[in-house]
Amino acid sequence: MLMITSFTNPRVAQAFVDYMATQGVILTIQQHERSDVWLSDASQETRVREELERFLANPADPRYLAASWQSGQTNSGLHYRRFPFLETLKAGAGPVTISVMAACILVFILMSVIGDQPVMLLLAWPYDDSLKFEVWRYFTHALMHFSFVHILFNLLWWWYLGGAVEKRIGSGKLVVITLISALLSGFIQHQFSGPWFGGLSGVVYALMGYAWLRGERDPQSGIFLPRGLIIFSLIWLVAGWFDVLGMSIANGAHVTGLVIGLAMALVDTHNVRKRA
Repeated sequence: MLMITSFTNPRVAQAFVDYMATQGVILTIQQHERSDVWLSDASQETRVREELERFLANPADPRYLAASWQSGQTNSGLHYRRFPFLETLKAGAGPVTISVMAACILVFILMSVIGDQPVMLLLAWPYDDSLKFEVWRYFTHALMHFSFVHILFNLLWWWYLGGAVEKRIGSGKLVVITLISALLSGFIQHQFSGPWFGGLSGVVYALMGYAWLRGERDPQSGIFLPRGLIIFSLIWLVAGWFDVLGMSIANGAHVTGLVIGLAMALVDTHNVRKRA
């Protein structure tokens, strides 16, 4: 075995190896801190080094990109680390965060399979006086989402903010924020638009308000929301209120959630300062 060269960028090394494979020359890569390119047939060294000079002069030449598509080698020695999606998900969230995400996804799948109406009739805010004692309805409206973008947007924020609250302050605090914001944001939205609404965004806005003000007044808590993101959320709130986005948005729930989150953060940080 003869080492031909070494690259700091493993993808560049792979491009050269792939190109030489299309020329009938088999090279392998051994990865350490750098990507070392090795040749097993020493009789081909002169040819390989000549090709290497041309490659280094213009590694972006389209023929090298084309070679990567043509060469189907899986044993070059180059390995890309897989993104640990599930591990990352679990690391940034606790059992309440994960459970609510799972419930939202399950409800979304159910709505996609049997339709929105049957699910809404079961989970929506009480739409008749005879349903006012079905207590779950005051909270389960938050589990319903009406498009992929809707649920994706809400669950990303829920995981990012709810997970942080649960990990740093505890599951109990996340449960309290979630239940209070779901109840009160749902009540206000019902006054605005009637019972036919859904989504976790009222809770998400409560978490935004809570995380931002808690971070400003109590940095030691480990809970925070960068000012740029809170400004973005306020712009989104204003845009939705004036129908700039041209879509149906639960503005009452958003504003109520934000106010609730700010109020809860104010109370919690006041208590922290009193204890200190």
